[in-house]
Amino acid sequence: MAENVEEEKKNEDYSGSSITVLEGLEAVRVRPAMYIGSTDIRGLHHLVWEVVDNSVDEALAGFCNHIEISILPGNGIRVTDNGRGIPTDIHPKEKVGTLEVVMTKLHAGGKFDSNSYKVSAGLHGVGVSCVNALSTKLIATVRRNGKVVTQTFSKGVPCGPQQEIGTCAADDHGTTIEFYPDDTIFSETVYVYDTLATRFRELAFLMSGLRLTLTDEREETGEEKPSETFCFPGGVSEFVRYVDEHRTPLFNEPIHLVLPDGQYPLEVAMWYNDGYQENFFSFVNNVNTYDGGTHVTGFKTALTRVISKFAQDMPKGKKDISITADDIREGLTAVIAIKVSQPQFEGQTKRKLGNSEIASYVASAFGAKLDEYFQENPAAVKVILDKVYFAAQAREAAHKARTLARRKNVLESGGLPGKLADCSSRDPKECEMFIVEGDSAGGSAKQGRKREFQAILPLRGKILNVEKASLHRVLDTEEIQNLVNAIGCGLGTECKLEKLRYNKIVIMTDADVDGSHIQTLLLTFFFRYMRPLIDEGHVYLAMPPLYKLKVGLKERYLFDEKEKEIAMAELEDKKNVTITRFKGLGEMSPEQLFETTMDPEKRFLKQCYVEDAVVADQIFSMLMGEDVEPRRKFIETNAYKVLNDLDI
Repeated sequence: MAENVEEEKKNEDYSGSSITVLEGLEAVRVRPAMYIGSTDIRGLHHLVWEVVDNSVDEALAGFCNHIEISILPGNGIRVTDNGRGIPTDIHPKEKVGTLEVVMTKLHAGGKFDSNSYKVSAGLHGVGVSCVNALSTKLIATVRRNGKVVTQTFSKGVPCGPQQEIGTCAADDHGTTIEFYPDDTIFSETVYVYDTLATRFRELAFLMSGLRLTLTDEREETGEEKPSETFCFPGGVSEFVRYVDEHRTPLFNEPIHLVLPDGQYPLEVAMWYNDGYQENFFSFVNNVNTYDGGTHVTGFKTALTRVISKFAQDMPKGKKDISITADDIREGLTAVIAIKVSQPQFEGQTKRKLGNSEIASYVASAFGAKLDEYFQENPAAVKVILDKVYFAAQAREAAHKARTLARRKNVLESGGLPGKLADCSSRDPKECEMFIVEGDSAGGSAKQGRKREFQAILPLRGKILNVEKASLHRVLDTEEIQNLVNAIGCGLGTECKLEKLRYNKIVIMTDADVDGSHIQTLLLTFFFRYMRPLIDEGHVYLAMPPLYKLKVGLKERYLFDEKEKEIAMAELEDKKNVTITRFKGLGEMSPEQLFETTMDPEKRFLKQCYVEDAVVADQIFSMLMGEDVEPRRKFIETNAYKVLNDLDI
C-alpha cells in the first residue's frame, strides 16, 4: 500500500512544471556537442568552419571573392568577407534588427530562402548563432549601403542594440565576425594554425578564383607572424596535383571534367599513379563528405561501366582476364565536388550525402562525359587499361596462390592465429586487443593482463610497409594475416565493423625509434586497408612510461621528458632519489606493465582519428612511399623538434 501511495505522489509531481523549456540559445550552451559535434579541439575549430561557411555561401552565390581570417591575441578569431553584408534593417516579424535575428535565432538565415542562396554549405542555419552562444564575446560588423553597423553579444545575448558607427564607400560591402570562444565550454581554446590553413587551402581548391587569407596575429613567439593566401584558378585539377605531390603519375595532366549546367553542377578531377591505393575526396557544397555518399557511389558506377566498356577493345590475351571494380580503382586519386540545392546529410557533422537521386544523376552525367573524354584521348585510355590489366593479373595470381596454399593446409582451421592470447569474454563492446612488439613484451603482457577482456597479439618484427606493396603481397604476409584474422572484420572493401571482435585495438610498442616505426607501419596498414576502424574510434596508442622515479620507498611513473623535469623541480630534498629509464616493455614486470600501461583505471591511451583525410593521405604517402626526396626534406626540416628526445 505504501508503495502505491509513493508512486501516486511521483505521478503528481511530474507535471507541466517538470518540463524545462530552454529559450533562445540556452539549449546550445547546455548541449553544445549536439550542435557542433564536441567541445574539444575539434569543436573549437568547428566554430571557425561555421563562420567561414557563411562567407563561402556568399562566394557560391557570386557576391564574394575574398575572405580574410585572423587568429587574434587571446585566441579570438576574426573573419572578414566582401560579400553583400548581413541585412541590418528591422526584421518585419521579430521587430528588431535583422542582424540581431541572424545572430541569436536558431534556424534563422538566408539558406531557407531559395532566392537568396541556390546552394549552401551552412544547411542547418544554426552556425553563426551557435558560435555566438558559445563565445564570451562576439562582435558583428556590417558594411552595407554606405553605412557601417555593429552589434556586440556575450554568450549569445545582445549587449545592446545595433549601432551605426560610420560610413563606407558605396562599393565597400561585407561582414566581419570577431569572436572569443568560452573557456568554460571548451576544454581547449588555443587554435592550431596548420589546422585552419589546411581547411582554407581545401576551400580555395574547391572554389577556383576565391582568395582566402589566413594570418596569425598572436604574439607568443618573437618570430614573424605567419600569413598565407590560398587561391587556385585551376580548381580541383590543382587539388589532385596537390594530393599526389609525392606520387608518380601515369600521365602528365589530371583528367578534369566539369558539368556546370545540369541540375546538380558537378566537377571531377582524377589521376592515376603507379601506386596501389585508391583515394577519393568528395565534397557537397564545399563540405567535405568524409564518408562519401550517393555522389561517390554514382562516380564509381560510371567509372567501372566506362572503363569496362573500353576494356573490351584490349588485345585478346589481355581481354581474357576479367577485371573488377577494385582493379579499376587501383592507383586512382579522385576529387568529386557537387552542388546540391537541397542536400540531405547524415547528421549535423555532414559526413555523408544521402540524396538517393544523386547516385543515378552522377552515374549518368559523369559517365557520358568520361566516355566522351576517352573517345578523344586514346593515349590516356591505353595507359589506364594497362594499369588495370596489371592489377587484375596480380590479383588473379594472388588468388591462385592462396587457393593452392589452402589445399596444402586443408587440415588447418584457418581460424584465430596461434600467437593470439584471446580474452574469455565474447562481448566485443567490452573486449580490447593489444598489439605488442616482440615475444618478450608479449609474455609480460599475457601474464599481467585482465584475461576476461584483454587479448594479446605479439608481432614478430616489423610488418610489411603496405604503402609500397600491392594487395596480393599484403595478403600473403603472415603477420598481416594474423592481424586481420584476430581483429575479425575483414579488410579493404570487405571491412565490416559488425564483425569486429574487439572494441579497442591498442598498439603497444617500446618508447624508442623502433617502436615509433612499428606504430607508423601499423597505422599505415589501418589507414589504407581498415580505415573504418580509425574513423569509428577503435584504434589507440598505448602510452608506456619512460621513467620510474623512486624517492625513498615511494615510486612514481613519468611519461615524457617534460613530466620528468617538472617532477625533479618539485623535489625539495634530492637525496635517496633514483630514476630508472625503461628501454622497452619487456624490461617491465607483468605487474608493472599492467599498472602503468594496461590498467583501464590508470593508463593513458591516445585515440587515433583522421582530422583531415587529404593531409593524412599526403603524410602517409610522403613518409612511407617510394619517393625518397620529399621524405629527406621532411626529416631535415623537422629533425630539430625531436633531437632532445631521440633515443637511438
